[in-house]
Amino acid sequence: MAGANTHQAKTQFGYRRHPDQDRAGPRPAEHPVVIVGAGPVGLSLAIDLAQRGQRVVLLDDADRIGEGSRAICFSKRSLEYWDRLGVGDRMVDKGVVWSVGRIFHGECQLYQFNLLPEDGHKRPAFINLQQYYAEAYLVDRINELPGIDLRWRNKVTALEQRNDSALLTIETPEGAYRLTAQYVIACDGARSSLRQMVGAEFAGQVFEDQFLIADVKMTAEFPTERWFWFDPPFHAGRSALLHRQPDDVWRIDLQLNRYADPVVEKKPENVRPRIARMLGHDKFEFEWISLYKFQCRRMDRFIHGRVIFAGDSAHQVSPFGARGANSGLEDAENLSWKLDRVLRGTSPASLLESYHVERSMAADENIRESTRSTDFMAPNSHQEARLRKAVLSLAKETEFGKRMVNGGRLSVPCSYDTPLSSPDADAWAGGPRPGCSMLDAPVADQAYLTDAFRKGGMDFALLSFSNGVAIDAPDGVRDIRIGGAGGLADPLGLVAKRYDAEPGTTYLLRPDGYVAARFRHPTRESVAAALSRAQGFN
Repeated sequence: MAGANTHQAKTQFGYRRHPDQDRAGPRPAEHPVVIVGAGPVGLSLAIDLAQRGQRVVLLDDADRIGEGSRAICFSKRSLEYWDRLGVGDRMVDKGVVWSVGRIFHGECQLYQFNLLPEDGHKRPAFINLQQYYAEAYLVDRINELPGIDLRWRNKVTALEQRNDSALLTIETPEGAYRLTAQYVIACDGARSSLRQMVGAEFAGQVFEDQFLIADVKMTAEFPTERWFWFDPPFHAGRSALLHRQPDDVWRIDLQLNRYADPVVEKKPENVRPRIARMLGHDKFEFEWISLYKFQCRRMDRFIHGRVIFAGDSAHQVSPFGARGANSGLEDAENLSWKLDRVLRGTSPASLLESYHVERSMAADENIRESTRSTDFMAPNSHQEARLRKAVLSLAKETEFGKRMVNGGRLSVPCSYDTPLSSPDADAWAGGPRPGCSMLDAPVADQAYLTDAFRKGGMDFALLSFSNGVAIDAPDGVRDIRIGGAGGLADPLGLVAKRYDAEPGTTYLLRPDGYVAARFRHPTRESVAAALSRAQGFN
């Protein structure tokens, strides 16, 4: 790291001895859930489980928020999840909101795009926010919840799997102790020690081209947009990226030769001339400097006995496209409600298998998109380089050429083809199909459908469009009604439009906001059958 980050000093935490370390006798303390790793994924998962009433132990081998901005682009889907965790407003209020991106070839703009061109959504397409801010806000939220025991400087050094639990050995500044957990969730990053402890492979592709990250502090008049260059005049033959962050900090990514020496390239005196050529001046200070290689890898299975992997410990993709942290947060959202139901005994343990099925689908999709982006940005052969040159030339003149340019396809929620979803029995012209994420829309002045979903609880919900007669929601399922007596308004007609709704249309929504089933003419029997399936009983 180059330069000092003043935020870090405010987010350093002290080690505190825990009564588990003083437990007498041969039996270590027992806990329902132990999460290893206090990054955005582990912190969010802990909050989610605690809000569902679960007790969680969260272990981290460090004693402070991670250094450097690291992940900065958080998607609309992540913000909606953080709304449900009680931190969405803080993230958006601090973050830099954006939806427009521009792609350049040399000095010429090829095209621009808008990731959220229509109104009527509570949250923007993306915010840029340094990861250390996101983590600090999540830690603040954890401190408000009684069900989370966050232990800093607690490093897991050994794991022993049992039939009904896992035994962990934990090293601290005052020596080692042990505890058992019904389930251990590994959120300990790309270099996961728990992955090594279960003997799992991390297979995939590591790309040889290197990329330099420089976070610089400066006053600039660039618009709040994502700018990406192929072969810019200030960095000939390579690619570059510019993003704005809070506090007048700008993220700059520069592609380097695969043979570049990382130690030499990271020296501030060598980075400064590169950035100065890009900006046309040297009136900036360094916040953070790092080098990385694209990696597209994942575990074969995300569940190993009593240990479940999420985030970078389970899968890793290149930073372009913002698919890493956002995908990890979707892991947490997908896992939390399933684990909660299994711990309560309201769903069979086999429901957890659907976490692996669905999130490995998402990992494959993200790896596929990330690999395509990497191949286009850093061609591995003369043939790929010639293809890219032809595409960039076509993009100047044709719409189909623009669509072929790949500067990093931005993160979107994955759609699941999973046994939890009930296939459509009716004809639909639009709307989110089973296995897709719910859509947002205004339902009243300053209120949105995602607010109604969040405020009603964290379980299944029945979204229905009233025709005067509505199916009563099954026990334990919340009612969200659009129109009719006591129902929510649809002032702009966007809820009905986005859900392809007619009178009587009904959607069954999972606790993570995904569609489990939809009906034109629901019956109690059809809704009950879809609910049973979504809960893992079929």
